[in-house]
Amino acid sequence: MNRRLVSVVVLLGQLLGVQALAGGGVMLANDRCVMTIGFYQAHFTAYQPESRGDEEFCEDLPDLGETVFVLDYLHESLKEVPVDFRIIRDPTGLGRFVRLEDLAAVDLELHTVFYRPPTVEPSARLQVTHRFTEPGEYIGIVTAGHPSKAKTYTSVFPFAVGLAAFPWPWVLAGLGVAAAGAALAVLMLRERSGGPGRVSA
Repeated sequence: MNRRLVSVVVLLGQLLGVQALAGGGVMLANDRCVMTIGFYQAHFTAYQPESRGDEEFCEDLPDLGETVFVLDYLHESLKEVPVDFRIIRDPTGLGRFVRLEDLAAVDLELHTVFYRPPTVEPSARLQVTHRFTEPGEYIGIVTAGHPSKAKTYTSVFPFAVGLAAFPWPWVLAGLGVAAAGAALAVLMLRERSGGPGRVSA
């Protein structure tokens, strides 16, 4: 019984883990959005002050208009290297499943709607503001240099703006919990009835 229960829990964890990774370079960790840029990490937050006040967003943005993106560096050396911030219209059609390799053949300049050139932020905070005027699928691209080598690291995070997005992450998580609960209930019933090959009188 215990082994079966562990298997169900592990399967549920895998289902939720796949969904967590589907967002690209930004993931939810300890109730905070964390962006990974190579070996660097930063807290990621987006705000839409005109329509949503100080409400925080991790990925999809509900409204058009002014949007503020904030990166609070978690890695000490990140504040010593140049970091740029780019937003493009998604030309891939892959939505939230887009990855860096999917952009290898894309002309970024052609699809760019916002770009902040590489800057060094000794305060360990990068903040940019962009006004979205068209709803759609977008891709954020953040690039950071290496503190001592001629290398760069890139984070890609897809997001939607002004779309009534269906909450697939929550739906999938709910289905995973329901499936795990159903499997556990079946196992408990079999345990009480003496196993699958025995019929209670």
